Amino acid sequence: MHRYDEDTERLAQQVIDYARARLRLDPVPLDGPRPPADLAADAGRTVTEEGLGGDRALQIFSDVLAPACISVDHPRYLSFIPAAPTEAATLFDVVVGASSIYAGSWLEGAGAIYAENEALRWLSDLAGLPEGAGGVFVQGGTLGNLSALVAARHDALARRGGERPARWVVVGSAEAHSSLQHASRVMDVDVLVVPVDEHGRLTGSELAKVLDEHDEDDVFAIHVTAGTTNYGIVDDIAGVAEVAKARGIWLHVDGAYGVAALCAPSVRHLFDGIEHADSFIVDPHKWLFAPFDACALVYRDPETARAAHTQTAGYLEAINRDSEWNPSDYAVHLSRRARGLPFWFSLAAHGTNAYTAAVERTLDVARFAGDEIRKRSYVELVRDPQLSVVVFRRLGWTPEQYYAWSERIMSANFAFVLPTTHYGETVTRFAITNPKTSESDIAMILDTMA
Repeated sequence: MHRYDEDTERLAQQVIDYARARLRLDPVPLDGPRPPADLAADAGRTVTEEGLGGDRALQIFSDVLAPACISVDHPRYLSFIPAAPTEAATLFDVVVGASSIYAGSWLEGAGAIYAENEALRWLSDLAGLPEGAGGVFVQGGTLGNLSALVAARHDALARRGGERPARWVVVGSAEAHSSLQHASRVMDVDVLVVPVDEHGRLTGSELAKVLDEHDEDDVFAIHVTAGTTNYGIVDDIAGVAEVAKARGIWLHVDGAYGVAALCAPSVRHLFDGIEHADSFIVDPHKWLFAPFDACALVYRDPETARAAHTQTAGYLEAINRDSEWNPSDYAVHLSRRARGLPFWFSLAAHGTNAYTAAVERTLDVARFAGDEIRKRSYVELVRDPQLSVVVFRRLGWTPEQYYAWSERIMSANFAFVLPTTHYGETVTRFAITNPKTSESDIAMILDTMA
């Protein structure tokens, strides 16, 4: 099984040919899900005692399984938060897999970790964090938020001399990502919800009011959002940061989607105050053109995170004794692949100016979408887009009509646009993070709603 022979050479060429063919597709097929019974009928049993052979397994994937997946890099994939990895990042993901790198410790993966840290340095500089800031690439935003909050609680406990309150509390807004509630359940802490303003933002003034009415001695972190998933709203980071600093509370910025726009001059002002964050996250697989999965988790003072996350065991002593930088020490994980390398490679290959241009391009298309919706009598903006998420309603439609329309354009292999809800009302949205999404794509989708 572990050998490179003639069969492996042939299979390697087939895999490379498949990857090349997929990268050449423009546009890629949208494709879509199929019922389990249909897949079972066409694919059959794929895990057998004797094995199918690489040729047959690849054929089943290519002909049956891959077309049953939605292509998230399709220019009219506009639901959730799409991904649009550069060709360079996708190709280097193949290199990462072939290189067999363990990237949990400096001892084993120094070169890969150095490269990942270069990418993290760029993100830290964009946010205005000090020279000593740093962190790690983890699986996704949920794990990044959880790890940051674990570090925040550990830091609060240390500053309290080890004295625990009856219940720990993290503060967040009503528009915070679902991962905040999930993290609170995992950590067994409470969430203090702050009402948002008329623009959907958590503000410093409302935060101060809520904290004044609460015994803030049990509050270990304030969670703000820089680009909500559903609406693309950026909280009042500067105002919240002022309150957090005055009260000595850890400030965490969840920028899984939005912090990518730090590199775009046209919207950089929306993130003022992030330079005061104790931690932040951003997912390069969302709006920084990396393949799944990669969340950059950055700390102002990485030592506080290392104190919270370092695991100790006899077999780890050699790793921990003289290490320069062990990524496993900065999040809720131990084993890890070098998931930040495809992002680093694309940054190194294309340069940061190309990233600025690509993000600005998506913002231009989002602005076009807003303008186009205003021109049409049958649709209406729910709110003006701040970043690249455009939420709007089709006047007169019921929820059933939204879902029927969404299924119709999906089954036609035309576009993937799902309904969402806004204060109980069914609406829909465009999430534009793919530079290949064009103004004509937006106009054609809107035409189908007429």
